[in-house]
Amino acid sequence: MQAKNLIYDGTFDGFLSAVFYVFEHKLTNVTIQNEFAMQQGLFSDVEKITTEEVKANRVWKGIKSKLSAKGSYQLYYAFLSEQIAVETLLLDYIQYAFSKAHNVDKDYSHPSILKIAQIAKSVGREKHRMEAFVRFRLTKDDIYFTNIEPDFNVLPLIEKHFKRRYADQKWVIYDIKRGYGLFYDLEKVELINMDFPENFNFTKTDDSFFAEQEFEFQKLWQDYFKATNIESRKNLKLHIRHVPKRYWKYLSEKQP
Repeated sequence: MQAKNLIYDGTFDGFLSAVFYVFEHKLTNVTIQNEFAMQQGLFSDVEKITTEEVKANRVWKGIKSKLSAKGSYQLYYAFLSEQIAVETLLLDYIQYAFSKAHNVDKDYSHPSILKIAQIAKSVGREKHRMEAFVRFRLTKDDIYFTNIEPDFNVLPLIEKHFKRRYADQKWVIYDIKRGYGLFYDLEKVELINMDFPENFNFTKTDDSFFAEQEFEFQKLWQDYFKATNIESRKNLKLHIRHVPKRYWKYLSEKQP
């Protein structure tokens, strides 16, 4: 039978809508691909899937009835990894879960379940790093702004943390790798897209955009960092393990 290639819009609801289509049409030889990372097979039959919230919710409700809370969030975390062909792993996992009467999310003898757990762990680690390493800068509009460039699409996972922690100030967290961000207006968080000036340097604090007191804050933070850094006890290898170098360009304490 010719392979069926289902193309979805890149959203989690879109992926779940594609899963619904697979079960509805009892497809066996099928792949699901994000339209933005499409690698069409030479002989595959392509079908564009329309995202339908009702169908997506039915699939998600069914998944949660089959898995533990941890198993459900592992699926979502793995989806946000954006790894090539992760949809194939997720579909295999979901089909296996629905074929069994018992909970399967700890059945690590199944290759897809083991792989999804490993991917989810990596995404969870990146989530915690973003929560720890974000450095807000005050703009002239009195909005605290930070940009991130995570390995995985963790913005949806860190929203709750920052809304709870910084409930009394407006802020923007912008993922420059994926071109979208979160804006909190003291009441709700919204998804936003922004157009930055040409040659805008995200690693610098430009006085054209950022408030004057921001430079004072950064100087205080750098002085504090230096004061607490005991040279004789310096362990660069351990430090890099906890704060990987790829994050340094956005940390104010690492700036010259």
